[in-house]
Amino acid sequence: MSAFWDVTLGGMIGSGIATSIIGALLMRRNARISEEMKAEFAKQLNRSSSQRGYQEKALEQLFGPAKMQLSRTRRAFGRWTKRNDHIETKIIREGNLFLRDLFLAKGHLLPPHLFKDAEQLVEHFDAWLEEYDRVRGTKDNGQDFVFVGPKGFPFPKESEQRIIAYSEILQQELYGEIMRAN
Repeated sequence: MSAFWDVTLGGMIGSGIATSIIGALLMRRNARISEEMKAEFAKQLNRSSSQRGYQEKALEQLFGPAKMQLSRTRRAFGRWTKRNDHIETKIIREGNLFLRDLFLAKGHLLPPHLFKDAEQLVEHFDAWLEEYDRVRGTKDNGQDFVFVGPKGFPFPKESEQRIIAYSEILQQELYGEIMRAN
């Protein structure tokens, strides 16, 4: 009977050791997997936080002000039926100057797909401001309107629309239903 207990005791000790080794290996594997999952979650959280930070900054510093100023100058342009120095100087000129400077100063916030649109808008604003200074500069030549479209620099309406659309996308992604248009 002693042989029985020797075999039983040996088997129990052997299986206990094997179970301990397997348990230790599994615990180590589970700890590694847990750490990998935590690291991946932290990476995704950081990426999400970084993306939201960009969106907030881009909307606040570039796309929100651009959308408002584009809307303001578009509405003023619609009222501009005859020479109106206030509309031309205070709204159109100051708006074009503001938008040009805004895109130049905050261009780093432009996503790659809108960079060409911003370039086209800046080019139009530069041409218009140059023409404004030429026409309204030192002496008034009596010209009713300052336009640069016929000189090869028409207002890039599609670019304006894409900039405004992106502004609305940012608003929707950041603020959801709060910003939904009625």
